[in-house]
Formats: sequence, C-alpha cells, structure tokens
Amino acid sequence: MRQSSLGWWLSVFPVKVKSCEEPSKQLKPPEKKKITKVNVEKNNRKFNMEESLIQKKPRILCLHGFRTSGAILKKQIGKWPEALLHNLDLHFLDAPFPANGKSDVEGFFDPPYFEWYRSNQDFTEYINFEESIEYIEDYMVMHGPFDGLLGFSQGAFISAAVPWMQAEGVALTKVEKIKFVVIISGAKFGGIKIGQPKLAANAFSSPIHCPSLHFIGEADFLKEGGTDLMQSFVNPVVIYHPRGHTVPKLDEKSLQTMVSFIETIQRIP
Repeated sequence: MRQSSLGWWLSVFPVKVKSCEEPSKQLKPPEKKKITKVNVEKNNRKFNMEESLIQKKPRILCLHGFRTSGAILKKQIGKWPEALLHNLDLHFLDAPFPANGKSDVEGFFDPPYFEWYRSNQDFTEYINFEESIEYIEDYMVMHGPFDGLLGFSQGAFISAAVPWMQAEGVALTKVEKIKFVVIISGAKFGGIKIGQPKLAANAFSSPIHCPSLHFIGEADFLKEGGTDLMQSFVNPVVIYHPRGHTVPKLDEKSLQTMVSFIETIQRIP
C-alpha cells in the first residue's frame, strides 16, 4: 500500500533529463505536476489533500445498510469529494442474504436489495448474523488484506463489533486484525433498546482500542445510540452533521476532520 519515497517524489515532481549538448541554463525549482486540489482551511493554513494522502491508500471494506446493496452504498459515498475518494481503496460488498421484505430505499435506488441479518421486534433474537460474519471473513481471506472497515447503518453495527470479536478470537480469526473503523449512522449491540447477537454478546463490555471515525446526524433516529457507541471507543473522532439517517456530504470542517483521520491511520504500521 505504500509507494516508495522515490516513486512518490517522481510522480509529484517529474524531472526532464537534458542532453549534455544543450546550453547551460540557470536551474529552476522543479514544477509540481498539476493535480486536482481540494484545499481545506485550518488555522489560516491551507494544505493540499492530494499531497497529504498520496503516500498511502488505505484498503477499506465497505458494508452497506439494511436491505440496500454495495452498489447503493457506493453511490451514497460518491457524494464525497473525488480527490478524497481517489486516495481510498474502497471495496463494496453485498450482504449474502436477499432482502426478506420491503426496502426503505425503494423508489430512490434500484434493486436488488440485501440484508446482513434480521431480528425480532424487541431485538432479542438475530437471524443470519453468524453466517454473515463468516461470509465477510471468507471475502476478506480471498480479497484482502484490508486495513479497515466502513459501515453504514446495519453495516455500521457489524463494523463496530468487529474489533472486539477479533481481539477476543470469537470471529474473523483467519484474517489480519483491522486497524480502524468508519461508522456512519450506527449504534452498538447491547446498547439503547438493542439486544445482542450471541457472537457479539460482550462486544462492548470494555473500551475498544481501535481508531474510529463516527458520523452522527442531528436528525438521525440512531443519534442517541450512535453517541453511546462512540463513547465505547478510546479517543474516537466524530463528525456531526445536521441530517438524518444517511451518508452526509462533507463540508469544509468535516472534510478537514476526515483528512486528518486518514493521515492518522496512514501512520499505523
């Protein structure tokens, strides 16, 4: 995932080799290759996001929401700046089970729709949770390694529980431990009005030592649960937005926060 320092330098500062017969000229500083810039203002300091993120491209497995799909999540994430997405290696996976009922996104996004698991009304019984975890592990074995997970809604529930399940050795033991999670409109199993699958019964019994970025919407019905989840992680990074249960666009402040988070995870060995 890392470019060599020489390869990065040459890609940003292309050098033209001169013939020895050319007349000598005063040397000039090499010109930077023209790239699309997304400048973010922070403390009167501008930095170029392309240059900030070019050294490493994190590989991220993305888990979609309930009764949607990987293609739908890709469209939802697609509203983020192109320069940011260009520097993330995102992989979008469909859940293994077709939607067992009506999807809330019908009329907004085309089918097919999938679900990771189902539960009864009081969230005391979960169906297909263990099977989906095995399915995710098999995909990671075949297509990994992955540095982190990004989850929206139901996919965020799973993503948030993975660090504990791996640490305790109860799931995803065939793959490397993930280094970070990005949680969008999620909550935790065993949290507010939500029960726990057996496999993740104690997932948040102790603080989670895994870098995490949390998106919490002011109008999201999971706002309270998302806040509760965030507090289960050590040193969480948070992006607040005014919208509801959705993948929000990134304004300058949230873009700055996300770029800073990516810079942090780039430094993880």
